[in-house]
Amino acid sequence: MLISGLLTCTMFLALFSPQASLTSNFAETIEGPVEEIIVRNWGALIGLVGIMLIYGAFNTAVRRFVLVIAGISKIIFISLVLSSGISYSGLGAGTAVIADSIMIVLYIVYLLFSRSSRPIANS
Repeated sequence: MLISGLLTCTMFLALFSPQASLTSNFAETIEGPVEEIIVRNWGALIGLVGIMLIYGAFNTAVRRFVLVIAGISKIIFISLVLSSGISYSGLGAGTAVIADSIMIVLYIVYLLFSRSSRPIANS
């Protein structure tokens, strides 16, 4: 989770340099102020998921919740990229799809094989 969180935090780049992030991930340019706001917000939200993953790596009480939220976020991103009809395989988005897919598999494995922290009720 720690490595996954650190990699996910790299998206804070979009908050501070939205044009560089958009160019490296999608080979696109920002056309106006609204697009810049959206890209900055996108980077901030993804970066915050990275912070959640780092926190969850050290706090078992929230780990399962963090993995579910991060996994859903990554599934949505992958689905949107793959459904766009445009190949981003040679760009940062293509690399992100592969890395996020691996992360999702690891999250699912952890969630399936880790013990639930819920107490078992006695009948």
